[in-house]
Amino acid sequence: MGNNGHTQALHFTHPPRRIVSLVPSYTESLFDLGFGETVVGVTDFCIHPARSLQDLPHLGGPKNPRIKDILELKPDLVLANWEENTRKTVEALEAAGIRVWVTFPKTVRQALDMLWLLIGVFHSTAAAARLESLELALEWAISAKEDLSPLRYFCPIWQDKTADGLAWWMTFNQDTYPHDLLGLLGGQNIFAERQRRYPLMADLGLAKPRRGDKGDLRYPRVTLDEIREADPELIILPSEPFSYGEEHLPEINDLFSGTTAIRRQRIYLVDGSLITWHGTRLAHALQELPGLFAGLP
Repeated sequence: MGNNGHTQALHFTHPPRRIVSLVPSYTESLFDLGFGETVVGVTDFCIHPARSLQDLPHLGGPKNPRIKDILELKPDLVLANWEENTRKTVEALEAAGIRVWVTFPKTVRQALDMLWLLIGVFHSTAAAARLESLELALEWAISAKEDLSPLRYFCPIWQDKTADGLAWWMTFNQDTYPHDLLGLLGGQNIFAERQRRYPLMADLGLAKPRRGDKGDLRYPRVTLDEIREADPELIILPSEPFSYGEEHLPEINDLFSGTTAIRRQRIYLVDGSLITWHGTRLAHALQELPGLFAGLP
């Protein structure tokens, strides 16, 4: 299970008949593309489409699915993602003789290519037509932003404090799917080039980074001073993985009060799946997210 490939090849002599999906966005995509009847098991975090999933076995979280229960379902394919599932899970399934398809799209294009590969396995012209429509919708959304100046945004996906009470926020850099998606729709990520450093105190500029650390660098943790200095024009608060809601707005407004985003009242609560789920959820993202970058009031 390498982390440097975007998507493994997928070769079948006949379409898979029993699929377990360990990725919520893939579960939704299977149903959206017309392959829902092949799904025999999902994770506890798979929520779309709700009515179709209510009678399916739920197998635990993406990080800790119950391997025994998966094996009992006798799948001929398990869908996994390098970021959402663990090497331990993938290796345990493969050791049991289960075929696992591990993907790792970091861009919208790579995510769409993954769907095209899946459609190719099923040889479905109906699914291909649906994906063609999604491709056209993406082209239209991109072209609609060509004459507009990008808006500089900050999008935290987690927040916490150090033991000493120093607040920090986790965000994403240019090597991620959310960055690529929001960039296509007219956003300019203020932390595009910021890499994560280890340990936490080094990431916050309070200690020297560990030498030779090979951890994931794509999700830096930034301080209030960094955010204020970068001066976002727009603040996007997604509902996942951190559950930003109305209750967080007073504090965010107060802490970031000197930024252009707060002065111009451009702080928005957004369904996090629109930003982080790669798959057919892109159709919903293209309907709801472009308005965030429509221009300053």
